[in-house]
Amino acid sequence: MSNNVLVTGAAGFIGANFAEYFVNKYPDYKVVVLDKLTYAGNMNNLKKVIDKITFVKGDICDYNLVLDIFKKYEINGVIHFAAESHVDNSIKNPFIFTQTNVVGTHTLLEVAKTVWGEGSKNKFVHISTDEVYGSLKDDGYFTEKSPIKPSSPYSASKASSDLIALAYKETYKMNVNVTNCSNNYGPYQHNEKLIPHMIKLAMNNQKLPVYGTGNNIRDWLYVKDHCEAIDLVFHKGIAGERYNIGGHNEKRNIDIVKLILKKLGKSEDLIEFVEDRKGHDYRYAINPTKIKNDLGWYPKTTFEEGINKTIDWYLENPIWLE
Repeated sequence: MSNNVLVTGAAGFIGANFAEYFVNKYPDYKVVVLDKLTYAGNMNNLKKVIDKITFVKGDICDYNLVLDIFKKYEINGVIHFAAESHVDNSIKNPFIFTQTNVVGTHTLLEVAKTVWGEGSKNKFVHISTDEVYGSLKDDGYFTEKSPIKPSSPYSASKASSDLIALAYKETYKMNVNVTNCSNNYGPYQHNEKLIPHMIKLAMNNQKLPVYGTGNNIRDWLYVKDHCEAIDLVFHKGIAGERYNIGGHNEKRNIDIVKLILKKLGKSEDLIEFVEDRKGHDYRYAINPTKIKNDLGWYPKTTFEEGINKTIDWYLENPIWLE
C-alpha cells in the first residue's frame, strides 16, 4: 500500500521540523502539506523540502477543501500539527482558538472517517500539548492518566480537540493517537515564543520582559527529539492511546533568560519584570515512561546542548527573528 501522508500546519515551527525530518527519512512517502499560512506560518521554513512535498494553502476548517485533498491525493495517514498556539493571543481573542483548534480538528477527523470508513487502520495522529493538564505544584509529573484541567482558552481548545480525537476512536473505531508534548524549542520557532523572543531582544539590547518573578517552570524538549517521537507514534502507536512526550529538562523561565544573556554576552540589567499573565500556570513537567516503555523513545538532547544549538542557529539565521 502507498503511503500518502497529510501533514497539517507544516509551515509552522514543529511541523516544519517534522516535515524536514520525515521526507528525508521516508523518501518513498508522498507528503502533502496543508497550511493556512497565518502569521505563524512561513514558507521559508519549508525551503529545504519544498521540492519533496506537495503544498496546499488552505484552512483545516474548510470541509470541502480537506475532502478534496483526501480524494485527490489518496491520503491514508494524517499527522495534525495545525493550531493556534500562543497563550497570550488566546486570552485576547479566544474565539479564533476554538475555531481552528476544535472545529479544524473535528473537520479533519470527520473527513478521514468519511473517506476511510469506520474501523479503518489508517493512522491519524493529533499533536497536542501538556498544557491540557493545567498546572503542577513543586512535585509530581503529568502522566497520561492525569486529569484534564486547562487554564487558558488555548489549552481548553486543545483539550477539547484531544477529546474529540479520542472519541472518534471509541465511536468509529478509528486508528487515532493523541500526543501531549512539553515546551519545544529549536530552529524555525516564531519569535513570539519565549526563547527566540528573548534572543531577539537581547541581540538588539532591548529590555527582556519576564512575567511575574520568572519562577514559572517548564519542561523543555528539543524539537528534533519530538519529531522522532511522533514518527514512532505514527508507525507504532497503539490505536486510541495518548502518549506524553517530555524532555525531563525542567527550567525556570528566569534561568533560561539569564542563560541566553550569558551566551550572548549581555548584561542581566536588560531583564525587566512585568505584570504576570492571567491564569499563568506555575509548572509543567511530563513523565514520558509510557512512550519509553511502549515505543522505545527517550529524548537524546540535553537542554544545555539543545539551547546552545538553538541560539547558534538564530545567530546564523537572524531573518527568523524579524
